Amino acid sequence: MSDFSKIAVIGGGSWATAIVKMLSENLENIGWYMRSIYAVEHIKRNKHNPNYLSSAELHPEQLDLSGDINHIVRNYDILIFAIPSAFLNTELEKLTESLDNKIIFSAIKGIVPESGLIVGEHFHQHYKISFENIGVIAGPCHAEEVAMERLSYLTIACQDEQKAKELSKYIKSRYIKTKVSDDIFGTEYAAMLKNIYAIAAGIAHGLGYGDNFQSVLMSNAIREMKRYIKKVHRMKRNINDSVYLGDLLVTGYSIFSRNRTFGNMIGKGYTVKSAMLEMNMVAEGYYATKSAYNINKENGAKTPIIDAVYAILYGKKEAKDVFEKLTNMLD
Repeated sequence: MSDFSKIAVIGGGSWATAIVKMLSENLENIGWYMRSIYAVEHIKRNKHNPNYLSSAELHPEQLDLSGDINHIVRNYDILIFAIPSAFLNTELEKLTESLDNKIIFSAIKGIVPESGLIVGEHFHQHYKISFENIGVIAGPCHAEEVAMERLSYLTIACQDEQKAKELSKYIKSRYIKTKVSDDIFGTEYAAMLKNIYAIAAGIAHGLGYGDNFQSVLMSNAIREMKRYIKKVHRMKRNINDSVYLGDLLVTGYSIFSRNRTFGNMIGKGYTVKSAMLEMNMVAEGYYATKSAYNINKENGAKTPIIDAVYAILYGKKEAKDVFEKLTNMLD
């Protein structure tokens, strides 16, 4: 029987830091793997992450901080992965400890490039983790607002509802509300897709389109998301629930959205490389766009917004020309 008080976070970025902060409200000991030994030592001395969410006060006495992923996997039953999807495989290659009997929750909003799979499917296919032991932590929620202790909502998804409820107990607090879901596929695909739509919203803003067009773009995006997810995993779900529509809206509109920021820079004429260098952060939607586009080649959902973003980021098409055509395809 897995011990839900033995929870560890894998990753050192904004989401990982936010999750550690949330868990610290309810747990006396949290495992935390970070690649950066400098960050580990800094947190021990100064009580904050030097690179991400530096305003969030951390409590080193509650943290089992380690630069050794195998130490963390060996000693904790529940592993929450919060690594950018582009780097997940690199970290997993360091494992010598087995993931057998571990419960994996993904807070990753993207596709694993090496396999072309969402994170849950990647763990199931490549590490033989049962879907009963795989979960998703989804929004709508920005890490920056967690750091400021602003009221936020999270959805914890797992096919085993009891596991979702158990993790929820350790995440909820006076500023975090939680709900549970059994839709591990839909919530994870939605978390990936909303980053692409946020890039589209950013491109539109960078090109000078106003709020009226943005509202039409987001309205079309949620319908496109519904069509896409229905093709990859058919089940009864309400696409207007917060975990789908709410997460899309906050990512498409918020000043904290790195994907919207990235898109805005592309719309203003930045190259992909120059935008990423200036942001100095990973925009998950950039990598997700290629994967989502390729997956949809097999499924055939109508996805004009994804197609438009792909044409700009990977087809090297002019954003202005692509969006002029896109405006005639939306309603």
